[in-house]
Amino acid sequence: MHIKILVILLFTVSIIPGCYYDSEDNLYPSTACNSTNVSFANDIQPILANACNNCHNSSSTIGAGIVLVGHAAVLPYATSGSLVGSVKHTGSYSAMPKNASKLDDCKIAKLESWVLAGSPNN
Repeated sequence: MHIKILVILLFTVSIIPGCYYDSEDNLYPSTACNSTNVSFANDIQPILANACNNCHNSSSTIGAGIVLVGHAAVLPYATSGSLVGSVKHTGSYSAMPKNASKLDDCKIAKLESWVLAGSPNN
């Protein structure tokens, strides 16, 4: 009888320290999107590289001649509204990425924030 109690006590004591250091931040990391102070180099260029540049580069024949590599190339599409319109799937803009899932809300928010800030080359 005492052995059962001792085993239960040892088991209970051994699992308590395992939970002691768990914190809500570690268990459930923040999924908040920071769309303030968006930088072309740090935020926009990686989004375009991952979602757009397979088709919209200078050597592609499937990107309708639209090149989205480098700030100077992206700027006309940012200022005309077609960049944000396409990724938001709004109006008469061609929904992008073509034949793929819409970009997640955070990426769209970053693109929109950057455009609203004047599309700086930062």
